Formats: sequence, C-alpha cells, structure tokens
Amino acid sequence: MRRTRGGVVDVDSLEDFDRRLSYGVRSLSGWRLRSLDLTDRRKALRSVDVTGALFLRCDLGIEDEESIRARGAVVFPSVPDAPIDTYRTTLYTPDELFGTTGYTHSIDAKTYAWSQRESSRDAALAQALHDHSIGIALETWVRGRRLVGVMGGHRAARGERTYADGAVLGRMLSRTHTVATGGGPGAMEAVNLGGYLAGYDEDALTEALDILAAVPGFAPSVGAWADAAFAVRKRFPQGADSLGIPTWHYGHEPPNAFASAVAKYFHNAQREAILLEICQGGIVFLPGAGGTVQEIFQDACENYYADESSIAPMVLVGRRYWTEELPAWPLLRALAEGRPMQEHVHLVETVQEAAALVIRGT
Repeated sequence: MRRTRGGVVDVDSLEDFDRRLSYGVRSLSGWRLRSLDLTDRRKALRSVDVTGALFLRCDLGIEDEESIRARGAVVFPSVPDAPIDTYRTTLYTPDELFGTTGYTHSIDAKTYAWSQRESSRDAALAQALHDHSIGIALETWVRGRRLVGVMGGHRAARGERTYADGAVLGRMLSRTHTVATGGGPGAMEAVNLGGYLAGYDEDALTEALDILAAVPGFAPSVGAWADAAFAVRKRFPQGADSLGIPTWHYGHEPPNAFASAVAKYFHNAQREAILLEICQGGIVFLPGAGGTVQEIFQDACENYYADESSIAPMVLVGRRYWTEELPAWPLLRALAEGRPMQEHVHLVETVQEAAALVIRGT
C-alpha cells in the first residue's frame, strides 16, 4: 500500500482497494483512485463515504457513477482520442516512448502531433491531468536520491568535443549523485549517456562515443539517431539510473534514450521549475543558448531569495564562453555579491573541475 503526504492516499490497484476496505475504512476522503475497474465493487462503494474522493479514469457502472457524484466524489473520465495515459502512475522509459515500429509511429511522435493539432478544452484538460500525474510519479522516483542537474545546449553534436565532455561529466557525477537533465539531445543526451555508463570503464565510454558519432544529430532522421543510441544500450545493457525531464513544447527535439526514467511534460514552464527544484545537489551549466541562460537566472533567482541552508551550488563551465560569448557570469556574480549565495556560484574551465566542486559539496 502507498500513502503520500498528509491525508492523500493513492490507490492504483483493485488489490490495494480491497485490502484497505478490509481494514474497516468508512471514508474515502483524500483518496485518489486511478484506472480501476470498479464495476464489480458496487456494494463496497455504497458502504463508504466518498466525499472528497477523486476517481481518475475508473470504470464505473452508470448508476454507481451517478451515486458517488451525488455523494460528493469527483469523477474524471477518460479523455477521448488522447494518445497518452492521462492518469499514468509511473515515469516513461525510452523503450516506451520510442517503441519498435519507427519513430513516426511512436508514442512520443504521436503525442507531439496530437498536442499541436488539438486545442479543445478536453485536450487541455488531458494535458494538465497528465502533467499532474507525471509530477506525482516523479516525487516517488526521486525519493531517497541525491540529484544533480546538468543544463546545456541541444546543438552539441555527437563526435564533438563538447559532447564528449558532457559524457565525461555525467559519468563522474554519477559516482556520488543521480544526474538529471532536460532529457533532450545534445549536451543533455551526452550527460545521460555518461550517467548510463557510470558502471562501465572508460573504454566503454570511448566505444559508445564512436558508435554514436556515426549519426551526429537527430536531423534528418530521428530514427537513425535513436537507433544508434539503442545500439549502445544493447552493447552495454547494464546501464545506471539517470533522469530526463523533456517537454513536448519542444516536440521537434526527441528525448534521448539514455535516461532510465523520463518525466515528459506538456507544459515547459512547469517542467523547468520542477527540474531546478529537485536538483538539491546543485546545477552544472554547460555552454548553451537561450534556454540555458534562462535556466541560469531562474536558478539564480531561487538561490537569491533562499536561506543559506537551502542554496544549491551553481557551476558554470567555460570561462570564455560565459564571460565573452554569452556573458552571463558577470551578471550572476554581481547578483550574488553580498548574498548568502555568493560562496555557492562558481565559474570553471573544465568539466573535471565542475565535478570536483559538486562532489566536494556532498
């Protein structure tokens, strides 16, 4: 049985439902029942107070549904034509998102196409409920883990030095943390790759980088790009855990296949806030463009107003990049001056220096 914060009780199986009622429960207040076939539980439903209970995509007889609504329950039915499980209880896996029939027929591609095509109230409701469910599943997944985030540009191509650096960083950080990224291509894929291969030796990483370099990017073929990643996973099947948090807002960019768990959201603002929030071990910022700069100052804002015990380290990698090409560092340093966060913001040259700072802070 599973219980979440406060008086909220998540019930995801009939076995759990029956067991709880066998204890003599008389009120379902605060219960969230997901995807249960309750058509044979009429007597049980009539025997309890359902005020404040939430029924999410549960199968109910017509009379039973009318009864529990009249007695104070909230019922959310399935949303027609939505390609996703609106009330799912776990994070995605790369295998689930990509499938086996080609990327254009994958859940990931179909969901993006649907999100661009549908603008109805039902579609908006389905997306909001889906993101809420992903948030709950993510809370469960991160529990007991010490996460460090790595942000960086989606344009870092396989075969480039910046990509290899990201993989080295992910592998180093995974010795003490679980790495989390935005879950997309480029630097994000590289870091998840490093996290995936954390249990293997350096020769394995070199071999993986060589395999991937044959398909540098997801254009013109997402399928070929993904196939190279799955070839690496097949070659090295015992991958370590890491997290990706991508979004269908940028659905033209596919998720990477190296994050063992994928919390994919429709709403980018929600995804960005959650990604920064859960990385209590700090954030490393690799060279990137608009999205990475946004994340730097979104994280800086959180640290600026935080008390000293809640500040998460910020490490920018690439002195010339962050002082000349995109001079975020001078502004970040000025913002931090005189604040508790001042001792927790760093500018370094190499990913090795970045990893050392994060690991030393554990």
